[in-house]
Amino acid sequence: MFLCLFGTGTFAQDKEVVEDFKPSSLNQAGQEYPMVNSQGYARFRVIAPEAKSIKASLGLGGRGGTTLTQQADSTWMGTTEGPLDEGFHYYNLTVDGGKFNDPGALNFYGSTRWESGIEIPAHDQDFYALKDVPHGHVQQVLFPSKSTETSRRAFVYTPPGYGNDVNKRYPVLYLQHGWGEDETAWTNQGRANLIMDNLIAEGKIQPFIIVMTYGMTNEIKFGGLRDFDIKPFQTVLVNELIPYVDANFRTIADQPHRAMAGLSMGGMETKMITLNHPEVFSHYALFSGGIYAPEDLKNHPNLRLVFISAGSKENPDRVNTAVEELKEAGYPAVSYVSDKTAHEFLTWRRSLYQLAPLLFQK
Repeated sequence: MFLCLFGTGTFAQDKEVVEDFKPSSLNQAGQEYPMVNSQGYARFRVIAPEAKSIKASLGLGGRGGTTLTQQADSTWMGTTEGPLDEGFHYYNLTVDGGKFNDPGALNFYGSTRWESGIEIPAHDQDFYALKDVPHGHVQQVLFPSKSTETSRRAFVYTPPGYGNDVNKRYPVLYLQHGWGEDETAWTNQGRANLIMDNLIAEGKIQPFIIVMTYGMTNEIKFGGLRDFDIKPFQTVLVNELIPYVDANFRTIADQPHRAMAGLSMGGMETKMITLNHPEVFSHYALFSGGIYAPEDLKNHPNLRLVFISAGSKENPDRVNTAVEELKEAGYPAVSYVSDKTAHEFLTWRRSLYQLAPLLFQK
């Protein structure tokens, strides 16, 4: 259920490493390292001449990351012992026992802190690539929250052309991040806005708005799922954020035109809230975030879609079986399994790409 912090890959020690390394697309401006090659290996270089030991947390699953060794010029370098899964990965450096970010990489909020990020080019990355197409806008909003006695932040994606026709209204997807992340995750790590822009440009979806807010999950320590109480966030989302969005954006403010989805712990939140409020949402989607059973949905007569996904390295049989049972019970259910990925952002990027064309169909 929780966000995976370490890259996964296939152990391939006997594989010759191809020396075609290039800077990661997520490097700081002007920084050469970290690098990635055509096979999916990552290579790190750190300037720390007085350090005694350096290790990058990113490595093959369960194998302890990548140990860097000091070179003749006093820099530290290391290459993962095998190729990593395609897509985005968080990582950090341990230098003489202290945890630090890689000064060569951009930072992304995950694992309850800003972490370094690296992108392993995916064979299907075209669907989330930055292209010369009309782009929507992602704007930050601060909405009043009486229940938490403050103003809270959300990011709202409006599709290309939103400002052109003041009479046009749009459906809304409320999209939740995973444990350790925040409301920046779905655009920064997930490329949700680019996925939408490309789908709209290709005519594959009807445009809709996406709203992303903090799920109030990170007060729960990793592994403490049983202690999570959905009620405070449910109040914020249903009673405060949705009315704010409906009042300040041109939404179709009814249940048939409102969806909720989430990855990992955001999927758990999605399941809880949609089960508690079938009058608010008509489309439900869980990305690596559990399943629905037929008995869960007995009192959901206006349900239009249930979408359940996972990576092929997670528990795909559970997802497929759950959806088959939902279909047999007469529910509009769809499953999706991301090939050769685990509990990581390429799984969730692909899941959004598969979900979006299914939403708000007439």
